[in-house]
Amino acid sequence: MTRGPVSVERKWWTLLTVSVATFMLLLDITVVNVALPSIRKDLDASFTDLQWVIDAYALTLAALVLAAGSLADRLGRRRTFAAGLAIFSLASLLCALAPNPTFLNLARAFQGVGGAVMFAVSLALIAQEFLAGRERGMAMGVYGATIGVAVAIGPLVGGALTDSLGWESIFYLNVPIGAGAIVLTYLKLRESRDPNATRVDWPGVATFSAALFLLVLALVRGNTEGWGSVLIVSLFVGAVVLLAAFIVIERQVAEPMLPLGLFRRHAFTGVQLAAFAVSSSLFALFLYLTLYLQNYLGLTPFQTGVRYLPITLLSFFVAPVAGLLLSRVQARLMLAAGLAAIGVGLILMGGITATDDWTTLLGGFLVAGAGVGLINPVIADVAVSVVPKEISGMAAGINDTFRQVGIAVGIAVWGAIFVARGTSKIGERTAEVPGLTSANHRELAEAASSGNLEQALAAIPPQFRQMVSDAAREGFLAGFNTVLFLGALANFIGAALALWLVRENEIERRRPEPAAA
Repeated sequence: MTRGPVSVERKWWTLLTVSVATFMLLLDITVVNVALPSIRKDLDASFTDLQWVIDAYALTLAALVLAAGSLADRLGRRRTFAAGLAIFSLASLLCALAPNPTFLNLARAFQGVGGAVMFAVSLALIAQEFLAGRERGMAMGVYGATIGVAVAIGPLVGGALTDSLGWESIFYLNVPIGAGAIVLTYLKLRESRDPNATRVDWPGVATFSAALFLLVLALVRGNTEGWGSVLIVSLFVGAVVLLAAFIVIERQVAEPMLPLGLFRRHAFTGVQLAAFAVSSSLFALFLYLTLYLQNYLGLTPFQTGVRYLPITLLSFFVAPVAGLLLSRVQARLMLAAGLAAIGVGLILMGGITATDDWTTLLGGFLVAGAGVGLINPVIADVAVSVVPKEISGMAAGINDTFRQVGIAVGIAVWGAIFVARGTSKIGERTAEVPGLTSANHRELAEAASSGNLEQALAAIPPQFRQMVSDAAREGFLAGFNTVLFLGALANFIGAALALWLVRENEIERRRPEPAAA
């Protein structure tokens, strides 16, 4: 007679523990964005270094989350989840102790290993405890609200900690939260695994990881090295070759890390593209929004966090409503509406001029925040509801892979376009300044982006400094407005694909009630 209450208690403890861990993961991401300018000053980091602070984490997470999901299905999801918490907490401590950008980025990569494990298992742990349909929709609404809270208070917490205690404190914060989550995991969660799983697809992991790394490295270094240079062309060719090898491997191995057959399900493909669209656009563009608010407008980290409140609070309030709507409204309509709203929001943020203040972003923040709150629970629910329960860990891992690949590739692509557009604008505005080359124009564009413009202007003849300073700021805005527009376009394309591909008959909405004992 005690099985029912115990099961009910366990599922709520599971939701709480997963939400705490997810809160820590997402809080860390949003906090880091606000702290980047302070990290740049303390560690003397370049614009490329700042990109890698985000991309090093996203890359390892994207590269390993599928393998982590497979390991969890085999070794036990509770055990694997606890290991991910431990790795993430230790890596956070190393980030706080970083003496230079290289050490920090390596620690961030290690942090991504723990993040991969946690992301891969979190949705599977929820799915195994909550019945499909209204009950799981409610749980996903809570999960989405957790994302909303982390995003909402992340900039404020990050700004307050960075201003008062230094950027290192944002990483120290993860250590006690991680320790508490580990205790809850072992005391309250049920162990589960896929009894049919046998081995991990290590050749697939290796080729996928290497292909992704080469692709992002080429995108990040393209402006500096030259897009037609031997190095950049070789990196792109290597990425394509490794990706082709990965596809061949996945088609041949008995238990692939990425079963390509799943993409025959239109709803599965549609939800992955939706996750990629929002991550590669708005989430990747948070880096450039932060650089605008702090380096261009001169706001402090805490002031920046306050300015993010409209977008984050809307996400927080809309997410639980979206969770309740999951059993009433078709998923494809919610996905399309949410992505379209984010696209409209990014367009409203764009068109910034030199005389504008942060309030120019306000309308876009509100619309985009509502869109994020709408789609996060839908993506989380559909990702694990279009596959058999036995491979829910793998499905969650695939979805998180598309999210993190979106962030990593988005930051790299937008960074390349951002700097290239800024470089071009600076070249146009400083044509009459003697001695400036295209390399100087690019250095000025990167300096304006990273908040290091005054140092770069020291090498300019005094009579031209004001002109060059104005040109560099114009270049920043030119690049910024361009990537906002292209990010909006990515969301509109994602909305159209979600509306076309996601079908309700492929999504599990009901599960028979268990027979009475």
